[in-house]
Amino acid sequence: MTNIKTVSIENSEDFSPAAIFECGQAFRWNTDESGKYIGVAFGAPACVWEEDGVGYIQCRENDYERIWHKYFDLDRDYAKLRGEISKEKALVSACEFGKGIRILNQEPWEALCSFIISQCNNIPRIKGIVEKLCVMCGNTVEFLGNTYYTFPEPELVAGLSSKELETLRAGYRAAYVSEAAKSIASGKLDLSDIMSKPTEEAKRELLKINGVGEKVASCTLLFGMSKLDAFPVDVWMKRAIEEFFGEKKFDYRRFGGYAGLAQQYMFHYMRNGNR
Repeated sequence: MTNIKTVSIENSEDFSPAAIFECGQAFRWNTDESGKYIGVAFGAPACVWEEDGVGYIQCRENDYERIWHKYFDLDRDYAKLRGEISKEKALVSACEFGKGIRILNQEPWEALCSFIISQCNNIPRIKGIVEKLCVMCGNTVEFLGNTYYTFPEPELVAGLSSKELETLRAGYRAAYVSEAAKSIASGKLDLSDIMSKPTEEAKRELLKINGVGEKVASCTLLFGMSKLDAFPVDVWMKRAIEEFFGEKKFDYRRFGGYAGLAQQYMFHYMRNGNR
């Protein structure tokens, strides 16, 4: 039987599972009947929750150091970053509302695939399609008495037939997912190489992928390639930019190397009905 360990998070003020998992950056975390979040990343399961102001990560014994510490970006001082972003007076309320958000370091292929699926889609439907894909060709993993599924390797997705892809009910997005998977499986597309490049150069490479536009490329950079200076823009963000700054044209580089975190504060604030 696999040993399970529970780790408490220091500085839990900047670790809110609800804020982290409900701000649109990841699609494989769901709450159980107790309100705890359970998900799978890098082939490993974990349970994450907050209790009496303290955050906890429960996982297999060796997985915290191997996966979760980096996944949750726990070496970064988010209080300091919030303070810097809050110097923009228009974002003080958004930063306070988004306290507890951390930018996840997700697996690049999962991020790319998930955000291709996310195009012109809502979060419940995105999560449903992604989960179907994992059940269809991911591996099973047992955790806390239940069975979960890993995100499938691109080689497995590349091998899906058109009929199998249709059962995902992803519409036109399924063809883009299949093409990207086949490019990676064949070696034509090297996400590790793209990840090693500066942000703007990496974005240009991602934009060469059929079905990947500015938003999908920027989300992949921010959430799957640790490029915190990436700034995804969708309909919500266009509204947010006008709401906060009264501008249609907006230079996100004003936030420097942490533009992506500022984006998450703005997005999360607007998406939850704040003005």
